[in-house]
Amino acid sequence: MPRRQVRRPDKTIDLSGILREPDALPEQLTAATLFGNERPLEIEVGSGKGLFLATASGERPEHNFWGIEIARPYALTAAARVARAGRDNVRVTPADAGPLFAKRIPDRSLAAVHVYFPDPWWKKKHKKRRVLNEAFLQNVSRTLAPGGQLHFWTDVLEYFETVLELAATVTPELGPPIPEEASEAEHDLDYRTHFERRSRQHAIPVYRVYWAPLFEPAAV
Repeated sequence: MPRRQVRRPDKTIDLSGILREPDALPEQLTAATLFGNERPLEIEVGSGKGLFLATASGERPEHNFWGIEIARPYALTAAARVARAGRDNVRVTPADAGPLFAKRIPDRSLAAVHVYFPDPWWKKKHKKRRVLNEAFLQNVSRTLAPGGQLHFWTDVLEYFETVLELAATVTPELGPPIPEEASEAEHDLDYRTHFERRSRQHAIPVYRVYWAPLFEPAAV
């Protein structure tokens, strides 16, 4: 399902502590440089309206969460949602996650990477634009810390199967994919993302998986 347009957030909402513009980011992207602490860092690629960021950051206040959203209107909406929730352990950046992962996130520094309902880029000539490509998977594998996880959900079966095959080929060190069960939704926002809500309410199958690689400890 395509994205819906979003309204600009209320200008009275203070986003200064949450929104980090790409040109204001530090050269090396870590919990220390983004948050000023050493808490585990989780990144959501494609944060949409920010439902996951607002929910997960409240459930795990001992973790840092960074949302990277390529569409600026959605990044602003996500930042506003987080601000209204009163979270101080979230940052949101309107940017393309690919170059940030490729060049500026250190090895073995992330507790988790979350990719939920990425744009499938249906046309064959556009599929090279998909987030979960060979280079991105290799960079996720490089940046996950021991005990870290990569979560991937989609409602597009072809995309799901392609990613599973690609991961097994280019990043076998991630290990086997593990099915992830959907949680029970007790009210209208009891979903990981708005896309999950729409898919489940329209009885569209959602394919959920995560990887939990067992990396060898670094030599000392």
